[in-house]
Amino acid sequence: MRILVADDDAVVREVVRRYLERDGLEVIETADGPATAAVLERNDIDLAVLDVMMPPPDGIDLTRAVRAGAHPETPIILLTALGEEDDRVIGLQAGADDYVTKPFSPRELALRVASVLRRTHPQQVVAETLSGDGVELNRASRTVVADGSAVELTAREFDLLAFLLAHQRHVFSRQELLAEVWGWNFGDLSTVTVHVKRLRAKLGAAHRIETVWGRGYAWGRADIAEETGDAD
Repeated sequence: MRILVADDDAVVREVVRRYLERDGLEVIETADGPATAAVLERNDIDLAVLDVMMPPPDGIDLTRAVRAGAHPETPIILLTALGEEDDRVIGLQAGADDYVTKPFSPRELALRVASVLRRTHPQQVVAETLSGDGVELNRASRTVVADGSAVELTAREFDLLAFLLAHQRHVFSRQELLAEVWGWNFGDLSTVTVHVKRLRAKLGAAHRIETVWGRGYAWGRADIAEETGDAD
């Protein structure tokens, strides 16, 4: 499913995109009103996340335009500034399906997106359950079961496992995992190594994350020649 994320802050767009892509969604980014309006007019998206304070036309004006246009059914979530109650009320009156206040948790926004998609696209909902090799993960309840037994994970371990299960047989370097799961463009790569080792210990040897030497990590054996190098 395709999600439009419209915000003039590039950092916000990047973080939101990573979280939504982690849930298996395709993301289109825009930074101002005219570009956003052009995407909305094409009607090739399943949901729009619009910033209220975006360069005009802003999120509220765009919401009104969508509801009065040829495709009024397009789901819309507004991003509003903390404490701006008037914006939230006006946005809902304009036809927004939901709103999230800034600063916000990217995970909360991703859950709001999934919730609205369940209501508006009941036949095309975002998969809440991921599975592979005897491991089942539920995004909504944030629970993990391996061979029928519950496994207790930290929040970051859960996010790492969810990302790997959503991209099975794909190899990711530690730098890529640090960016996609932690949202860090730089940092100590050993953080990833430690979390992988913890996941392996908690899930058991039968469900271990594969090391592809010289490349990184993958869930399930990747179809790629092994080399010496990056991963531990």
